[in-house]
Amino acid sequence: MSIAKIAKIDDLQAFVAVARARSFTKAAVQIGVTPSALSHTMRALEARLGLRLLSRTTRNVAPTEAGERLLRSLAPLFDQIGLEVEALGELRDKPAGTIRITCTDDAIELYLRPRLAQFLADYPDVTLEFMVDYGFTNVVEERFDAGIRLGEAISKDMIAVRISPDWRLAVVGSPDYFARNPAPQTPQELTRHRCVNIRHRPAGAIYAWEFEKDGHAFSVKTEGQLVFNSVVHMLNSAVDGIGLAYVPQQLAAPYLADGRLVEVLADWCPYFEGFHLYYPNRRQASPAFAAFVDAFRYRDGA
Repeated sequence: MSIAKIAKIDDLQAFVAVARARSFTKAAVQIGVTPSALSHTMRALEARLGLRLLSRTTRNVAPTEAGERLLRSLAPLFDQIGLEVEALGELRDKPAGTIRITCTDDAIELYLRPRLAQFLADYPDVTLEFMVDYGFTNVVEERFDAGIRLGEAISKDMIAVRISPDWRLAVVGSPDYFARNPAPQTPQELTRHRCVNIRHRPAGAIYAWEFEKDGHAFSVKTEGQLVFNSVVHMLNSAVDGIGLAYVPQQLAAPYLADGRLVEVLADWCPYFEGFHLYYPNRRQASPAFAAFVDAFRYRDGA
């Protein structure tokens, strides 16, 4: 009996999910089953094929040589099937489907939230799913439709669509904090202050605050008792008087306007290239995705 006859399509799709995620738990969430059921499915598939496809340890899962070969063959085929099914939406009167985006919470708050209500009203058959992540997720491996990053951080093999103007960070603290601590006059003086920091990846380094003056760029490693992986929580901590935070100036603007925050070192804070929506250049845009890109595309003065 041929391998094609003993390998069920659902089982092969499940294998691709596990091999890509390298985790039974993550793959199980993606396809809507329990990890134990998925593990049983993989063992049954391996038994029918007479081949070991996955190498299992107590900490991770990885494809064997045979598994890698099968993954390379199957993954593009299932991706193409998914795109073709998604493209059937063109036959509907209105765009429909789910769009999965990975991005940071400040990008949502500043550049997506103001337009979300109108977009959802215009396209009632479209569902948007956002995964907040500062860890530079690989949108292809994690099966996202697109991601949002600064333009300078996007790979050249991706299509990038600007969704925001250029922006800068701002060093901010509460009036109460500055009543207890003298305001820094230079970035180097931040080392004497309690600062609220951010770590973008669990295993990555704490972000060193970047500054620029007269064409000279440099960074300062700040210290404090709080480290987040979210800019929004950094901002809230500054409002609460816990310490200084380095956050997008536009995000802090309402608090600066009503006096709950005070900005310092503005002359030292550089501008960064705006946020861009990015996605693989081989992606066939569905009507729903095309509508999303058009709705959130940055238009100067809009």
